[in-house]
Amino acid sequence: MTINQNSFDVAVVGAGICGLAHALAAARRGKSVIVIDRDAQANGASVRNFGFITITGQQNGACWQRAMRSRDIWAEMAAAAHIPVLQCGLLTIARRKEARHVLEEFLETDMGTACKLIAPGDIDAFGQGLRSSDFSAALYSPHEIRVESREAIPRLAAYLAEHYGVTFLRETVVHSAAPPKLDTSRGPVAAETVIVCPGDDFYTLHPDRIAAYGLTRCKLHMLRLVPESFDPRLPVIMSDLGMVRYLGYAELPSAQQLAKTLHTEQGEHLANGVHLIVVRGADNSLVVGDSHHYATTPDPFAPTHVDDLILDEYSHVFAGKLPHVAERWTGTYASAKDRLMLVDKPSDALRIVLITSGTGASTSFAIAEEVIADLFG
Repeated sequence: MTINQNSFDVAVVGAGICGLAHALAAARRGKSVIVIDRDAQANGASVRNFGFITITGQQNGACWQRAMRSRDIWAEMAAAAHIPVLQCGLLTIARRKEARHVLEEFLETDMGTACKLIAPGDIDAFGQGLRSSDFSAALYSPHEIRVESREAIPRLAAYLAEHYGVTFLRETVVHSAAPPKLDTSRGPVAAETVIVCPGDDFYTLHPDRIAAYGLTRCKLHMLRLVPESFDPRLPVIMSDLGMVRYLGYAELPSAQQLAKTLHTEQGEHLANGVHLIVVRGADNSLVVGDSHHYATTPDPFAPTHVDDLILDEYSHVFAGKLPHVAERWTGTYASAKDRLMLVDKPSDALRIVLITSGTGASTSFAIAEEVIADLFG
């Protein structure tokens, strides 16, 4: 590909959701933007996830607020870029009374706005197929939306190119990024401002800056199931295990007792970082996950017993026999023990942005607005 201009206002390194969000925020301010990526198409965490823009359960404060803002931008982009919204809302199942107590406490916070507690006898009104008589309660949130990541990311990139004139330079490695110049495998690129969105690549660009944050990588297991039938009225489904992972629940006092119960009853699930998220595709297949294993360099293997733990939790939430597993895959993302995201500032015209909590789809649009506002006022 030939670059059609000599220089750009902004160069973004990385064409995942974080990079695309920054390209959008800059382009909306009238900046000329180039996005550079080593792959021919999005291939990392941005297309290996649920496509679930999660608000309810995000950590109270900045993360929850960013998720709310990002959801609004996703809704705008879905309409503009013809990205189908496949599901709206979230039903968080409380299998145990301890989980119900967490949901009740959650509703007393500002994060519980517009959410409501659902009694077991009323859960089936949201759709058939759940083991509702076995549940203690459920929390319904109207905030969430779900898109198909494999389609949404390419459509968003195409929209940025067509509507805002964003230039995409793919199959291109950036060897160094120090504005006003980037050295790439296709030659130099001039840009006044550079934003590096490296995903979980900590070594190619500015490794010394990234190393200071003590990051690691998280590997997760994902499944696509094909049920014989699935009620299309059902929103996205989560369960008890998610309440000890999502900080909006886990930081509530009542979550401590739930964690003790889960360690006793589902200790192996917790040891493998398993929780349950179930989202529906346009073809009524289900994307189901996931697990969490941490390492500097995660191995490429996907042990069956981890998938079995995910399916075990699925079987306690959904009635009937387990559906056929049509696909299995793993994904990796950057992770930190002490932060959900980071923006590093090596110079006035350079930013390094990483989402370190698996919340890229849910928060990137808002983070990008903040970064661009900081750079350009």
